[in-house]
Amino acid sequence: MDLGIDRQALVPVVQQIVCAVTQWIRTSGITPGTRLPSVRQLALDNLLSQSSVVEAFDRLVAQGLLVSKQGSGFVVAQPSVLHENHWYEGAERGWGAYTDGPLGELKLGCGWLPDAWRESDDLIYAVREVSRTDTRGLFSYTPPLGLPALREQLLKRLTRIKVATSLDRILTTDGASHAQDLLIRTLLKAGDTVVVETPGYGNLYRQLAFHGVTLLEVPRTQGGPDIPVLEALLRTHRPKCLFIHSLYHNPTGTSLCREVAERLLQLARNDDFLIIEEDVYGDLQHASCTRLAALPHDDRVIYISSFSKTLSSALRVGYLSASASVIAQLASLKTLTGLGTSRFAETVVATLLANGTYRKWVQRLRKRLNTQMASTLQVLEDEEWQVFAVPSGGMFLWARPGWADHSHLQACARRLGVLLSPGALFNPGGEHSDWLRINVAYAADQRALALFRAMGPARSTSTILKTTGM
Repeated sequence: MDLGIDRQALVPVVQQIVCAVTQWIRTSGITPGTRLPSVRQLALDNLLSQSSVVEAFDRLVAQGLLVSKQGSGFVVAQPSVLHENHWYEGAERGWGAYTDGPLGELKLGCGWLPDAWRESDDLIYAVREVSRTDTRGLFSYTPPLGLPALREQLLKRLTRIKVATSLDRILTTDGASHAQDLLIRTLLKAGDTVVVETPGYGNLYRQLAFHGVTLLEVPRTQGGPDIPVLEALLRTHRPKCLFIHSLYHNPTGTSLCREVAERLLQLARNDDFLIIEEDVYGDLQHASCTRLAALPHDDRVIYISSFSKTLSSALRVGYLSASASVIAQLASLKTLTGLGTSRFAETVVATLLANGTYRKWVQRLRKRLNTQMASTLQVLEDEEWQVFAVPSGGMFLWARPGWADHSHLQACARRLGVLLSPGALFNPGGEHSDWLRINVAYAADQRALALFRAMGPARSTSTILKTTGM
């Protein structure tokens, strides 16, 4: 069995073995009970140490994909009757968010990293270290503002990116969505008006609509919100807030330019509204960038970020920075509705920040994403897909086929086992759009490449019909 190990890759060898065997099991039609090559043989064929193969097989046993049988080595396990349905954006629209189809469907448009990209060893070590050394603290509530050790690390991080703040102006949350919910319930009431970017993050639209807030749409351009459109809206409306995604915007991948940022702050002062700046992909920054919270803003900007996209969505650790008065209101609501955030999760993240592990992980992640971004852009250019903008970093592209219609695209994607996140998910009203969000971390998969090529100009209609089985 050729595992295709890449010794120059940033992914640890053990994790590469796990991913290769998992892919083989899920896509090759292997029947339960099939015996794998021996540890010794697999190590010899792939020039690996036997200890690496043993560790990988142990992980696969823990995941329920393999079974260790005495005297027979490792065999493919029987599939579990109860399996977890993995969520991503678009569940309520039937775009495969909860999937009961074949295992291993490629979520090309999802908003986070593939499991194969996660470096679990450092996280597992931190979890064990916290469990061993902080046994008393693990049973206590966190203070209303969050774990002091984590907030101290966050203050250092914000200072490094020139966001002026202080400990009493930082609040931890259960991720960025929790931060948004606290802000909506604290700052807004039913009937209030806010400005949102379109395309934009669908879950934010639904949060606002749930609370009866009216949405004014401003198009997202390559440099940020469309200023002339925003100015026209401000002449006839008095919004309370503007919600914006400054760096590596979801879903277009674009970043805010300095000129637009300065004009936004000027408008916020003149027309008396707050700006809610989300920066959950900001840690992927590798070049100069513009954040509103890093510019003089007279407390007009509330900054939100989290570790869910880069570190672990399971930990649910986010944070925000705002004026002391706003933080006090948010802390009261946070305590009232949940008593506090997870002390355990916040201690794990604080540990990873303090010992430098998270910084090193993000550096490796940036390099890998940048490489994959470049190769994906090249494939799309070769196949004459239209790309909204060439991002300076991050993980998203906003693109569409140059000529194939939407029905052919959907049919081909289903045939290839690719789940899409179409443009309708990123419009407040769910209007149809030919644009797709593409997560470049998934775009090297052969199914994604087959989809890009099937929708290219060299493919005749008959070829697409054959590919899709129509």
